Amino acid sequence: MSNIRQEIQKRILVLDGAMGTMLQQYSFTEEDFRGERFKNHSSPLKGNNDLLSITQPEAVKEVHRKYFEAGADIVETNTFSGTTIAMADYQMEDLVYELNYESAKIAREVADEITAKEPHKPRFVAGSIGPTNRTASMSPDVNDPGYRAVTFDELRVAYKQQAEALLDGGADILLVETVFDTLNAKAALFAIEEVKEDRNIEVPVMVSGTITDASGRTLSGQTAEAFLISVSHIPLLSVGFNCALGANLLQPHLEAIAPRTQFAVSAHPNAGLPNAFGEYDETPEEMAAQIEEYLKKDLINIIGGCCGTTPDHISAIAKVAAKYQPRNLAATVLKNE
Repeated sequence: MSNIRQEIQKRILVLDGAMGTMLQQYSFTEEDFRGERFKNHSSPLKGNNDLLSITQPEAVKEVHRKYFEAGADIVETNTFSGTTIAMADYQMEDLVYELNYESAKIAREVADEITAKEPHKPRFVAGSIGPTNRTASMSPDVNDPGYRAVTFDELRVAYKQQAEALLDGGADILLVETVFDTLNAKAALFAIEEVKEDRNIEVPVMVSGTITDASGRTLSGQTAEAFLISVSHIPLLSVGFNCALGANLLQPHLEAIAPRTQFAVSAHPNAGLPNAFGEYDETPEEMAAQIEEYLKKDLINIIGGCCGTTPDHISAIAKVAAKYQPRNLAATVLKNE
């Protein structure tokens, strides 16, 4: 099997676009989410996209296939909320291993199918590990600043279960993404290191933070550079940013980290900022033109799309990316600043 570390030296790798945006187009009902198996489940299930890997696997498979056919080298598993912590909202904590395993298996099948057709361009599966809906650094209660809704150890245990299932299902890479609280990410990275040690394996790990607003900081208050420093003790495949901002607003943060790391740099921005209806209006052409500015400045090695992006966006981005060389990973990191 081809090695992603080799491929990333050869070309800019293209990540897929938004799974949620594509699944919304199916207009699945509560009954579709439930399927036969969960017909009598006690809580509402509509909106639990991860569950669709079990109840509507053909739809998930079709989304992966469309992204690969659009030019993606890497697809993310449909597991953004695949922890016991996030699944507690649906009273589905017991299903977490199966959800992650099946999601990875589906993506693996499609990746292998497309790679067999185009062996010169191997396709990869990134196990998507989302931030959960709780934060370890901040209190959700304004009247009790010392309170935490989750502990580091609870996160570590949850992330370890998710990582094991993703690897068992066939993920090549683990992607800790949309990091708004670096302490949550550290718990995920700690858990992944435990899995690597337990199994005596090496796994490429991507970390992608999210800058939440014009302040240029993550929700837990870090600048792009501080975020980079705080995860750089782990041997990562890549570090970068996704979500929250459109491509043009994300650029300064990529400029802040690209000269300061020897890891690959990734970006998967939104299709602009949401409009008054929560929809994303940026066309594939507009987004690709903004991303070309990253490429001209030699900022990235992995590029894709987040909220609002579709296979058309990924196709336009892939065409632009093919014209440029990847950022040089052997370049000297800035010193003595």
